[in-house]
Amino acid sequence: LYSSAASDVYKRQFLSLLLLAAIVASKVSSRFGIPALVLFAVLGMLAGEEGPGGIAFNDAGLAQNVGVVSLSLILFAGGLGTSWNHVRRLLWRAVSLATVGVIVVAFLAGWFASLILGIPLGEGLLLGSILASTDAAAVFTVLATSGISLRARLGPLLELESGSNDPM
Repeated sequence: LYSSAASDVYKRQFLSLLLLAAIVASKVSSRFGIPALVLFAVLGMLAGEEGPGGIAFNDAGLAQNVGVVSLSLILFAGGLGTSWNHVRRLLWRAVSLATVGVIVVAFLAGWFASLILGIPLGEGLLLGSILASTDAAAVFTVLATSGISLRARLGPLLELESGSNDPM
Protein backbone atom coordinates (compact mmCIF):
# COMPACT_ATOMS: atom_id res chain seq x y z
CA LEU A 1 0.00 0.00 0.00
CA TYR A 2 1.08 3.54 -0.71
CA SER A 3 1.36 6.18 1.93
CA SER A 4 -1.17 8.97 1.98
CA ALA A 5 1.39 11.50 0.67
CA ALA A 6 2.41 9.22 -2.22
CA SER A 7 -1.24 8.59 -3.01
CA ASP A 8 -1.89 12.35 -3.17
CA VAL A 9 1.04 12.78 -5.57
CA TYR A 10 -0.34 10.06 -7.86
CA LYS A 11 -3.80 11.63 -7.75
CA ARG A 12 -2.37 15.02 -8.70
CA GLN A 13 -0.36 13.51 -11.54
CA PHE A 14 -3.40 11.64 -12.85
CA LEU A 15 -5.59 14.75 -12.64
CA SER A 16 -2.88 16.72 -14.47
CA LEU A 17 -2.86 14.11 -17.24
CA LEU A 18 -6.66 14.22 -17.35
CA LEU A 19 -6.60 18.02 -17.70
CA LEU A 20 -3.98 17.75 -20.45
CA ALA A 21 -6.14 15.17 -22.23
CA ALA A 22 -9.13 17.55 -21.99
CA ILE A 23 -7.08 20.33 -23.62
CA VAL A 24 -5.98 17.99 -26.40
CA ALA A 25 -9.58 16.80 -26.85
CA SER A 26 -10.70 20.41 -27.19
CA LYS A 27 -8.14 21.05 -29.92
CA VAL A 28 -9.01 17.80 -31.71
CA SER A 29 -12.71 18.62 -31.58
CA SER A 30 -12.24 22.01 -33.21
CA ARG A 31 -10.05 20.54 -35.94
CA PHE A 32 -12.51 17.79 -36.91
CA GLY A 33 -15.79 19.62 -36.24
CA ILE A 34 -16.80 17.31 -33.41
CA PRO A 35 -18.47 18.96 -30.40
CA ALA A 36 -15.98 19.08 -27.53
CA LEU A 37 -18.72 17.83 -25.22
CA VAL A 38 -18.72 14.48 -27.03
CA LEU A 39 -14.97 14.04 -26.55
CA PHE A 40 -15.20 15.16 -22.91
CA ALA A 41 -17.93 12.58 -22.31
CA VAL A 42 -15.75 9.85 -23.85
CA LEU A 43 -12.77 11.02 -21.79
CA GLY A 44 -14.93 10.94 -18.64
CA MET A 45 -16.11 7.40 -19.41
CA LEU A 46 -12.54 6.23 -19.94
CA ALA A 47 -11.38 7.85 -16.70
CA GLY A 48 -14.39 6.65 -14.71
CA GLU A 49 -14.92 3.62 -12.54
CA GLU A 50 -15.96 1.32 -15.40
CA GLY A 51 -13.15 2.51 -17.70
CA PRO A 52 -9.41 1.96 -17.63
CA GLY A 53 -8.94 5.04 -15.40
CA GLY A 54 -10.88 3.41 -12.60
CA ILE A 55 -11.75 6.65 -10.79
CA ALA A 56 -14.49 5.87 -8.28
CA PHE A 57 -16.74 8.90 -7.98
CA ASN A 58 -19.66 8.78 -5.60
CA ASP A 59 -20.09 12.38 -4.46
CA ALA A 60 -23.30 13.60 -6.12
CA GLY A 61 -23.16 16.93 -4.27
CA LEU A 62 -19.73 17.71 -5.69
CA ALA A 63 -20.86 16.72 -9.19
CA GLN A 64 -23.86 19.04 -8.88
CA ASN A 65 -21.69 21.93 -7.67
CA VAL A 66 -19.20 21.45 -10.50
CA GLY A 67 -22.07 21.30 -13.01
CA VAL A 68 -23.71 24.48 -11.69
CA VAL A 69 -20.43 26.41 -11.72
CA SER A 70 -19.61 25.14 -15.22
CA LEU A 71 -23.04 26.10 -16.55
CA SER A 72 -22.73 29.53 -14.95
CA LEU A 73 -19.37 30.08 -16.62
CA ILE A 74 -20.69 28.93 -20.01
CA LEU A 75 -23.71 31.24 -19.80
CA PHE A 76 -21.55 34.11 -18.53
CA ALA A 77 -19.09 33.67 -21.41
CA GLY A 78 -21.98 33.53 -23.88
CA GLY A 79 -23.49 36.65 -22.38
CA LEU A 80 -20.25 38.57 -22.70
CA GLY A 81 -20.08 37.78 -26.40
CA THR A 82 -23.68 38.82 -27.11
CA SER A 83 -24.39 42.32 -28.37
CA TRP A 84 -27.27 44.01 -26.53
CA ASN A 85 -28.32 45.77 -29.75
CA HIS A 86 -28.91 42.38 -31.42
CA VAL A 87 -30.63 40.96 -28.35
CA ARG A 88 -33.03 43.87 -27.96
CA ARG A 89 -34.33 43.51 -31.52
CA LEU A 90 -34.69 39.72 -31.24
CA LEU A 91 -35.94 39.44 -27.67
CA TRP A 92 -39.61 38.70 -28.51
CA ARG A 93 -38.70 36.01 -31.04
CA ALA A 94 -36.22 34.36 -28.69
CA VAL A 95 -38.66 34.34 -25.78
CA SER A 96 -41.33 32.87 -28.05
CA LEU A 97 -38.99 30.10 -29.19
CA ALA A 98 -37.80 29.44 -25.66
CA THR A 99 -41.33 29.07 -24.27
CA VAL A 100 -43.95 28.22 -26.87
CA GLY A 101 -41.44 26.44 -29.09
CA VAL A 102 -40.18 24.25 -26.26
CA ILE A 103 -43.73 23.37 -25.15
CA VAL A 104 -44.81 22.44 -28.69
CA VAL A 105 -41.70 20.33 -29.29
CA ALA A 106 -42.13 18.60 -25.90
CA PHE A 107 -45.72 17.63 -26.66
CA LEU A 108 -45.03 16.56 -30.24
CA ALA A 109 -41.94 14.55 -29.33
CA GLY A 110 -43.76 12.98 -26.37
CA TRP A 111 -46.77 12.02 -28.44
CA PHE A 112 -44.53 10.64 -31.20
CA ALA A 113 -42.44 8.65 -28.68
CA SER A 114 -45.62 7.23 -27.16
CA LEU A 115 -46.89 6.16 -30.58
CA ILE A 116 -43.66 4.76 -31.98
CA LEU A 117 -42.11 3.23 -28.86
CA GLY A 118 -45.39 2.01 -27.39
CA ILE A 119 -44.75 3.62 -24.02
CA PRO A 120 -47.43 5.30 -21.90
CA LEU A 121 -48.19 8.90 -22.86
CA GLY A 122 -46.88 10.22 -19.53
CA GLU A 123 -43.47 8.64 -20.10
CA GLY A 124 -43.49 9.88 -23.69
CA LEU A 125 -44.17 13.41 -22.49
CA LEU A 126 -41.32 13.10 -20.00
CA LEU A 127 -39.01 12.03 -22.80
CA GLY A 128 -40.29 14.89 -24.97
CA SER A 129 -39.67 17.43 -22.23
CA ILE A 130 -36.10 16.19 -21.84
CA LEU A 131 -35.45 16.54 -25.57
CA ALA A 132 -37.26 19.84 -26.11
CA SER A 133 -34.88 22.31 -24.52
CA THR A 134 -31.58 21.04 -25.88
CA ASP A 135 -28.80 23.56 -26.05
CA ALA A 136 -27.49 24.96 -29.30
CA ALA A 137 -23.86 25.11 -28.10
CA ALA A 138 -22.94 21.90 -29.93
CA VAL A 139 -24.59 23.20 -33.09
CA PHE A 140 -22.60 26.43 -32.90
CA THR A 141 -19.38 24.44 -32.49
CA VAL A 142 -20.09 22.36 -35.58
CA LEU A 143 -21.10 25.44 -37.58
CA ALA A 144 -18.02 27.38 -36.50
CA THR A 145 -15.57 24.60 -37.31
CA SER A 146 -17.18 23.66 -40.63
CA GLY A 147 -17.18 27.22 -41.95
CA ILE A 148 -20.96 27.39 -42.43
CA SER A 149 -22.28 30.84 -41.66
CA LEU A 150 -25.78 31.73 -40.55
CA ARG A 151 -27.77 34.75 -41.60
CA ALA A 152 -26.90 37.87 -39.63
CA ARG A 153 -29.90 37.73 -37.28
CA LEU A 154 -30.20 33.96 -36.94
CA GLY A 155 -26.99 33.43 -34.93
CA PRO A 156 -27.85 35.91 -32.16
CA LEU A 157 -31.46 34.63 -32.10
CA LEU A 158 -30.32 31.03 -31.55
CA GLU A 159 -27.78 32.17 -28.98
CA LEU A 160 -30.39 34.07 -26.97
CA GLU A 161 -32.96 31.28 -27.27
CA SER A 162 -30.51 28.58 -26.19
CA GLY A 163 -29.50 30.62 -23.15
CA SER A 164 -33.08 31.18 -22.07
CA ASN A 165 -34.81 27.86 -22.84
CA ASP A 166 -33.22 25.80 -20.05
CA PRO A 167 -35.70 26.84 -17.31
CA MET A 168 -38.54 25.50 -19.46
